[in-house]
Amino acid sequence: MIRNKAYSVGQINAYIKNMFTQDFVLKRIYVKGEVSNCKYHTSGHIYFSLKDDTGNIACVMFAGMRKGLAFRMENGQQVVVLGSVNVYERDGKYQLYANEIILDGAGLLHEKFEALKRELEEMGMFAPEYKQPIPKYIKKLGIVTAPTGAAIRDIINISHRRNPYIQLILYPALVQGEGAADSIVRGIRMLDDYGVDTIIVGRGGGSIEDLWAFNEEKVARAVFECRTPVISAVGHETDVTISDFAADLRAPTPSAAAELAVGDVRLVQERLLQYRIQLGRRMMNQVSAQRNRLSGYKMKMNYLSPESQIREKRQLLADHEDRLRELMGQKIQKNRHVLALHIEKLKGLSPLEKLNQGYAYVSDGENHKITSVTQMPPGTKIRIYVKDGSVTAQVDRPDNTVGKAEDPAADGETCMSQHAGKC
Repeated sequence: MIRNKAYSVGQINAYIKNMFTQDFVLKRIYVKGEVSNCKYHTSGHIYFSLKDDTGNIACVMFAGMRKGLAFRMENGQQVVVLGSVNVYERDGKYQLYANEIILDGAGLLHEKFEALKRELEEMGMFAPEYKQPIPKYIKKLGIVTAPTGAAIRDIINISHRRNPYIQLILYPALVQGEGAADSIVRGIRMLDDYGVDTIIVGRGGGSIEDLWAFNEEKVARAVFECRTPVISAVGHETDVTISDFAADLRAPTPSAAAELAVGDVRLVQERLLQYRIQLGRRMMNQVSAQRNRLSGYKMKMNYLSPESQIREKRQLLADHEDRLRELMGQKIQKNRHVLALHIEKLKGLSPLEKLNQGYAYVSDGENHKITSVTQMPPGTKIRIYVKDGSVTAQVDRPDNTVGKAEDPAADGETCMSQHAGKC
């Protein structure tokens, strides 16, 4: 009866494997321990064990999962393995199948660093187009760091050496330990609101644990959102933090940050002195050139004197005036002669001149001119115009004899009157 109810070893191992497979916790689990019996197989698989003070577990990382390993494993390393626990049916042993392996402590922080870096980079927080230029010459420098230590002393010494007139404003922040990230964020935002020209955020060197506050996401966001240009100066030249990527400029050390933020006034003063010398030299050259030019103008003015030119033009004008008067006199004299000829001609044709010569002008009572005796029948009243006046007369008897001398008195019938009298 007992023999009929017995299970094979394979059935038991399969059953146990099925139990492991169905266990949700064992499908994805982190296991921390010390590496031992580590062997790199020629196939690319890695066989090792994890142990601690209480136990030991067999582990394997297949060659296809080696991308989840960023370092070479060695015995004695403290690591954290991400994988699943399952049963190897042939041997009836359970073991940890590794997908990712990271070093414990610093290694874990490094993995966390890389994950946050990738996340923020994908969000565009490290993009060059968002970087602000650092002003060349500033008046106020904000500093977020510990109030004691080599970092602040180096920044103060170098800043005052390069520019003794600069104003340094320190926010004494925690740069390590609990609450350090929040303290750094408050310092950045306070100095940003205060209105400094540039902000240096940093500290001296240390381990990755000591520098971890500058790898916090909140610090990176505060640096990225800051309206004031930010220079990150954390640790030594080989130390790199998330704030270095988010900042507008990374300095390898706090001393280098001070040199990048503060312009050297001595160079400016030397340059100003050179400019002053050059300006003075150029001014003297210009003055000398203008003096020579003025002397040339003076000589030219003496040669071409305006007074002489005016005097010459006046003489020329007087000559033109005399000539004009002469021509005008000749023209008037000529026109006067022509006018006299026309006057004499007009006199010859003038009716008044005819009257002066003894001729008379006769018109009827209606002032119509009379040129023939036929226009004067007996009794016609006529007006006779002579040199000095006119008389009114009445025709008694017309005489059409032309050229015959007649004696008016013989007839005794012709009479003239000044006032229309009768004969």
